[in-house]
Amino acid sequence: MFASLRVRNYRLFFTGQVISNIGTWMQRIAQDWLVFTLSGNNPIALGIAVALQFAPTLFLSLWAGVLADRVDKRRMLAWIQAAACSQAVVLGVLDITGLVALWQVYVLCFTLGITASLEVPTRQSFVAEMVGRDQIANAVALNSSIFNMARIVGPAIAGFAITWIGTGWLFIANALSTVAVIAGLLMMNPDKLFRVAAVPREKGQLVEGLRYVRRRSDLMTVMVLVLFVSTFGITYFSSLPIVAANVFHTAADGYGLLSTLVAVGTFTGAVMSARRGTKGRPRVRLMLVSAFFLGVFELITAFMPTYLTFGLGLIPLGFATMTFLNTANALVQTSVSPEMRGRVMGLYVLVLIGGNPIGGPMVGWMADAFGGRSPFYIGGAVSALAAVVCAVVLIRRGGVSWPVQRGFGLRVLKRAKV
Repeated sequence: MFASLRVRNYRLFFTGQVISNIGTWMQRIAQDWLVFTLSGNNPIALGIAVALQFAPTLFLSLWAGVLADRVDKRRMLAWIQAAACSQAVVLGVLDITGLVALWQVYVLCFTLGITASLEVPTRQSFVAEMVGRDQIANAVALNSSIFNMARIVGPAIAGFAITWIGTGWLFIANALSTVAVIAGLLMMNPDKLFRVAAVPREKGQLVEGLRYVRRRSDLMTVMVLVLFVSTFGITYFSSLPIVAANVFHTAADGYGLLSTLVAVGTFTGAVMSARRGTKGRPRVRLMLVSAFFLGVFELITAFMPTYLTFGLGLIPLGFATMTFLNTANALVQTSVSPEMRGRVMGLYVLVLIGGNPIGGPMVGWMADAFGGRSPFYIGGAVSALAAVVCAVVLIRRGGVSWPVQRGFGLRVLKRAKV
């Protein structure tokens, strides 16, 4: 399960990510709660903050993928982390000194979105350079496991720390945590990286990447399904503070506990994905089934009557979410040409995150108009339906079959393995 950690460069990266991701989730919880407090518990204001943070992805992620194919990814990631550190410091100082206003948080959400839109495609494509093609699936899953371990620890710390010391010091803590990532990147041995020759700068490289994906029906299926599930289904992360405050009437610690319960499921899903990552390439069947059950679990959770049962329902929902995301990511990374990886991952990040500028305000509007539970049951229905439609399309194209004699499940045909 920990095969990728045999690679020293990846161990350095892994260690830095453990520390930094805890800080990132502490800031995520603190930022959402700060916006909610400054706006008088207005769910629409929270949706606007989410939209501003993810809007730059719509415009920059594709170009970030092109850039990642052209430059030294390790150095680029170090500069991006330095920029993110500066933004966290500014927000923390404004909050601690009592000068923070909602519009300032909005501006910093937008600038943070700019750095994220550059960082995510670069980081995703850099994983292959650290461990090589054979270990990509395992490394992607391990990366998700630390991300979701941080999602357990970070919100748990933040939920209680906010009530003790306020939100400002959590932003400073996140700024300090990015130093671990920068240090790990600088300590790597560049000669041990599995580098692909940098793509020379030419006109039409962005369009070339889009055409490459368009010609691949397997990649198109992944992109379409990820777009619908991330835009409508996985927006429940943004709905949790609304449910905590407006449905179950809890404080910041109640929100932190709900986030932690989600993370228990996502961490378990990431660990199981890491085990599968050592047993061969991922399959489209698992992606489709996990997307369907993500929708089903989200629908069930939406109608849980009490805070406790709602929180427990978040655990299988988190498990299905991480199984889906890890499988989709690994499918893309293991099936693309190395010289195209940056551009394809740029498109993947666009469909994964780019729907948030729509999903964020949509969640706020639905919660305000139909109640705090509505983003859960609407998002769950859309996710389950999208999985069924994509499965039907693949079956009609002859890419998958339904083996009745083996019971429930889709089987990928040999000529369409992805």
